[in-house]
Amino acid sequence: MLDARQLDALVAVVEHGGFGPAAKSLSLTLSAVSLRIKSLEEQLGQRLLVRGKRVRATAAGQALMAHAKQVRLMEADLLEGLMAGGARAGAGWQSLSVAINADSVAGWFLPGVVDLLKTQRLLLEILIDDQDHTHDALRSGEVVGCVTTLAEPMRGCVAEPLGVMRYRCVAAPAVVMRCTTASGQISVHRLLAQPAIIFNRKDALQDAFLLQHFGLQQPHYPRHYAPAVDAFEKAIELGLGWGMVPEQHLSTARSALQEVLPGAAVDVTLYWQHWAKEAPSAQRLTAAVKAAAHRWLVGTRPVVS
Repeated sequence: MLDARQLDALVAVVEHGGFGPAAKSLSLTLSAVSLRIKSLEEQLGQRLLVRGKRVRATAAGQALMAHAKQVRLMEADLLEGLMAGGARAGAGWQSLSVAINADSVAGWFLPGVVDLLKTQRLLLEILIDDQDHTHDALRSGEVVGCVTTLAEPMRGCVAEPLGVMRYRCVAAPAVVMRCTTASGQISVHRLLAQPAIIFNRKDALQDAFLLQHFGLQQPHYPRHYAPAVDAFEKAIELGLGWGMVPEQHLSTARSALQEVLPGAAVDVTLYWQHWAKEAPSAQRLTAAVKAAAHRWLVGTRPVVS
């Protein structure tokens, strides 16, 4: 049998990135936390942590992290059901961690789960990452679910298709004009002379656009990086360059922006990956995420440009 106190120590060390902060969070001495981890590793016969400047979990440690968090959720749901017939009014707040790409959080995810969070007294810890990398947090046991482009279910997980997030290449009118020839056609050479506005160094949407619509592989062009949705879109509005913006973000408030190549788009198919064995609270979150995606995302049909 696994010792719950040892699992709590493991989770605390990984979440806080070190033994000292973990000991403080658990109100234990540093030696007590170290002893619990050592005993757990000896019991299982393998290393669970990689010691370094910031401690991280091994593959075995990640599996235990996921198990420990599942047990916590199961216990919380069990206690809820035992309290006055399961009435949420007297129940405490319950925490769930998820990994989501920034565009989804700002566009459809939060509006889709807000009612659930309020009525079920759920607290979200949202880890922001590129949609091509959010599954790393699920694999490590940090989160109960993630919005990802990974279609293949990871071990112990389920991958459910959500739909397509469609991106348009846009810029301020002055930038579009600088990229347009006298005949009114967009010149890719002129476009590449203008800076691109990129969310962060993991963002590859611009390269996908240039490959899909101009056949360019690994093109070189100047780049601004703005890793915040508001700052990213504001930089485009201010004429600092061109960028890929979700179609649903192109509201009337940003009607001054123009498509660089009208009708062209990049479709990103998203999936909700989550543990196959979910606690009831996580199941309710999964249902809300799928309903929100069905409402706000487009289907998986190909784009006709």
